[in-house]
Amino acid sequence: MGAFDYLPKPFTPEELRGVVRQAVAERAIQLQNRRFKQQQGDLRSFSHQLVGDSPKIEKVIEMVRKVAPTDSTVLISGESGTGKELIARAIHANSKRANKSFFAVDCGTISDTLLESELFGHSKGAFTGAHQDKPGIFKVANGGTVFLDEIGNISLEVQAKLLRFLEGREFLPLGSTAAQTVDIRLILATNQDLKDMVSEGSFREDFYYRIFVYPIAMPPLRDRREDILPIAYHFLEQFNHSLGKEIEGFDSNAVNKLTQYNWPGNVRQLRNAIERAVILCDKEIISLKELPFTDEVEQLIERVPSTNEELKKIKKEIRQKAVGEVEKNFVINALALNNWNVTQAAKKVGLQRTNFQSLMKKHGITLQQRVKSKRK
Repeated sequence: MGAFDYLPKPFTPEELRGVVRQAVAERAIQLQNRRFKQQQGDLRSFSHQLVGDSPKIEKVIEMVRKVAPTDSTVLISGESGTGKELIARAIHANSKRANKSFFAVDCGTISDTLLESELFGHSKGAFTGAHQDKPGIFKVANGGTVFLDEIGNISLEVQAKLLRFLEGREFLPLGSTAAQTVDIRLILATNQDLKDMVSEGSFREDFYYRIFVYPIAMPPLRDRREDILPIAYHFLEQFNHSLGKEIEGFDSNAVNKLTQYNWPGNVRQLRNAIERAVILCDKEIISLKELPFTDEVEQLIERVPSTNEELKKIKKEIRQKAVGEVEKNFVINALALNNWNVTQAAKKVGLQRTNFQSLMKKHGITLQQRVKSKRK
């Protein structure tokens, strides 16, 4: 019927405000879901690549708009899967180099020797197996844009060569004595804290300040939850088209899970989840059973940190998630044992009613859980 919650008398103004705020927030999500169902095919995006309208993504889009027409070096930072390459492509697509080449290079998967050869090229006989001259990406991309991803993984030696290249767009192919000059724009990205790496001595300070011209920080998906549904519908439209489906949207349970989930793998993980859901769904609406959610603590445990800072962050998140699950089970159990009477449950476990209600609100526990509990 649309009822969201109830307040047993007596209640305080703060309790009333809290329930109203929660109801308004959930209502906004449901209205957003309804709007996107009606607007499929006309979702707002920037260069069809950056989707969302949260203040944080708006700031990123505005930064892209300002820097795209220039030739300035851009450094994009953010967790894995946040869409750093999409930002680089948006910058290129809105620049004067848009009709020229865009090359993306993952520096984290290529050895130093191979990376040098790929970027700068090599002369015949430069090393074993170099049977002929080979132009590098910098030469081939002349006039265009080169995107270097995971720049924090390259050696100090390669950093020094890139620093020299940035000073005059001039480089020496491996095994050659003739310098070559090109006109390319460099966009770099990292998921590491380069400033900490400078302090540790694993990243050159002069190179850091040379590439720190126009930094763009891409926020993780969990920090811009209002963008989750727009992005989900963006991918839904893509996979409807590629898989020949006509799925209209998501039901309310799926929407709640999508918007409340923390998405440790960010946009990349959301994309995979929507693709799987579209493949599995045989109806007009995607439900919770088509979404591949597993326990968040298990997902965090499976992640392999690459730095000590990332290790500390994952350990902190595991503690928070584990405690959160214990709290949630504690509240639901207390309510179930006391016929879902909040006052009685709070008294039984030794908490003030307001504190008990705060835990309920924190974990999104409402009468809906009571209905499910009874059915079970």
